[in-house]
Amino acid sequence: MTAEGDYGIRSTRPVGEIAAPAIHYAPPKPLYPGAHRIGLIGAGGVSDYHLKAYAECGWNVVAIADHVVERAKAKRDLYFPAADVESDGLALIRRDDITVLDITPHPEERLGLLRSALEAGKHVLSQKPFVLDLSAGDALATLAERRNVKLAVNQNGRWAPHFHYMRQAVAAGLIGEVRSIDFSVQWDHTWVAGIQRFEEIHHLILFDFAIHWFDITTCLMGWQRPDSVTASVLGFAGQRFAPPALASVIIHYPEAQVRMSFNAHTLHGEEDVTTVVGTKGTLRSRGPNLNNQPAMDVYLATGHVRVPLQGRWLEQGFMGTMGELLRSIEEDREPANTARSNLPCLELCFAALHSADQGGVPVRL
Repeated sequence: MTAEGDYGIRSTRPVGEIAAPAIHYAPPKPLYPGAHRIGLIGAGGVSDYHLKAYAECGWNVVAIADHVVERAKAKRDLYFPAADVESDGLALIRRDDITVLDITPHPEERLGLLRSALEAGKHVLSQKPFVLDLSAGDALATLAERRNVKLAVNQNGRWAPHFHYMRQAVAAGLIGEVRSIDFSVQWDHTWVAGIQRFEEIHHLILFDFAIHWFDITTCLMGWQRPDSVTASVLGFAGQRFAPPALASVIIHYPEAQVRMSFNAHTLHGEEDVTTVVGTKGTLRSRGPNLNNQPAMDVYLATGHVRVPLQGRWLEQGFMGTMGELLRSIEEDREPANTARSNLPCLELCFAALHSADQGGVPVRL
């Protein structure tokens, strides 16, 4: 029997199936939530997920900044009515009472804010994708280490219930050494149509979106170092947005392979399937969309069990990224989603972009 709130398994053993493994995948939470005073810079669309999760957890957001003040006020009124509103993120960076900053603008706008926040001695959660080149990411990680502050990346997919379950199961050795991972993702991304910032990102799917899957790949593959990456993208007549809607990636390892398939223009019949095959077993999650993965199928030599999953990506994911950062501050350790640990994910992603731009030629790492 497991403790309340840890998402442990309490169900009785199904007839003809094995007992559910004791895999715990609840998002981390701080021990002293009131001790952290959080400021959020950037009140765009993604900030709703951040603020909603923080409000549900009872965390302390004391200020919100956005160059569109009315947008910041609207988010303040909806989630944290007592929070201050500023038109300039630097005002939050200068405040001595703010200990943690959540910085959400796009990468090119975010870089200077990240530097200033770290120099000011703030702990920081950076929106993903973290940076546009590895040298900038390494420099920021080094700056955080020099200033003795935590720099984490909002790779919220790590705490999506199905991905977190898989990460914990693989880390526990449940399925042995990973030999293959298959991601098959068909979803409707046409909401970006007409939004200039997204329409201008050529690799909207491989970079802005698939960064989650590159990150999960590095988590699941652990110590295994990839040899090469092959990727391709394709647009088609009748797309509702400009960037190519179809993308595929193959990552080659000395003794394993990871395959990704994306269709961002699935108007009917969305589905998201992840299969992880190891030397001792297989994990498979299947759901009707990205956010809802209702169960995990576990196949071992002793049999099969379907484990119901609690929670959804857009809730647990955003609780997890900030919760892990706050907990790491309390325990004076590096967060699991530290910026430096995010660099291998970016290396994979940038190699895939280069391969796609070269017509699908393999790119060695």
